[in-house]
Amino acid sequence: MTILRRCFAAILLALFACTAATAAQQAEKVVYHLNDGSNPMAALNNIRNHLNASPQATIVLVAHGPGIDFLLDGASDRNGTPYDAVVRELVKRGVSFRVCNNTLQGRNIDRQRVLPEAVIVPSGVAEVSRLQAQEGYVYLKP
Repeated sequence: MTILRRCFAAILLALFACTAATAAQQAEKVVYHLNDGSNPMAALNNIRNHLNASPQATIVLVAHGPGIDFLLDGASDRNGTPYDAVVRELVKRGVSFRVCNNTLQGRNIDRQRVLPEAVIVPSGVAEVSRLQAQEGYVYLKP
């Protein structure tokens, strides 16, 4: 009986080690959802802090409605600080920015006004849903 218990304990230990190793190897994937244009710099700072804590994280920011405004050419915050430099910095760190085409069409915004670092997707909400349901992204709303 003692040998059987030892074998069982060894098997459990091996399974636990394999499970822990697999969990450690899983990539952290996060979608930040921005549909409010009141303070996009807060969202950008959240992403910066997130990457500082988890440099290997895959982060996508999906914007629609007023949330796209900071991704338009010439956009700046209340202090006149342009957003494009921060966006470029985060893109260099692997962040992907996605802009809703439905918003562009609904607001009659020329696609050429979108920063070149951002990708235009057919629908912002559909993109958020797809990333969660099909690609396993964790949802964050800054």
